Amino acid sequence: MTKKSSKSAAANAGGSSAAPARAKPGKSKAAPLIVEDVHSALSPAEASVGQRTDAAHEGGEFNQLVNHHYLTEAQFGIVAETLQRNLSTSICLYLKFKKYHWDIRGRFFRDLHLAYDDFIDEIFPSIDEQAERLVALGGSPKNAPSDLDKYSVVRVPTETVRDARTQVADLVADLSRVGKGYRDDSGTVDDAKDHSTSDMYNGYAATIDKIRWMLQAMMDDEQLN
Repeated sequence: MTKKSSKSAAANAGGSSAAPARAKPGKSKAAPLIVEDVHSALSPAEASVGQRTDAAHEGGEFNQLVNHHYLTEAQFGIVAETLQRNLSTSICLYLKFKKYHWDIRGRFFRDLHLAYDDFIDEIFPSIDEQAERLVALGGSPKNAPSDLDKYSVVRVPTETVRDARTQVADLVADLSRVGKGYRDDSGTVDDAKDHSTSDMYNGYAATIDKIRWMLQAMMDDEQLN
């Protein structure tokens, strides 16, 4: 073992004398990268700015001109939190509607099966719009499954729900929470001087309120089961 490789082995073992020496280049193949290594590895964004959805300070190629435009760091932080949360929520709401679209059974199958897709068509554009708004302000959206679970206020069911009333009641509860969230966030980002994002949220709130009303109206039917 060379003096250089001895130092490297000791450093990797934290000073432990029991650590094996690192093999010389060309003598053996590197250990294969296992799945756990990939999942636990930090992305470039996480390595440079931690858990923030902020791309303005990463540096590197193609990133020199990224900034927060007319927002201060504090204002961006406020706006970015709402955009990331609402982006994750919108994706999960889309997935939840799809899950119920596939699972519905009974006399209201056709009505809800088709209605859910109609509602999805109204919600879906907001996903890209919110992500691109975050990017335009110097952010970097997080959309891995673990990120969706962390930020979303809507939970995608893991079990199969066939009953129409159970599905509709669950969606009405979610839409009530999401609609209120957009209304509150509209005021929050407006106070942070981001009037454009505030206007976006007002439009999304109106769409969510309409879908909620339509689903809630179905619950007045005693035969919905």
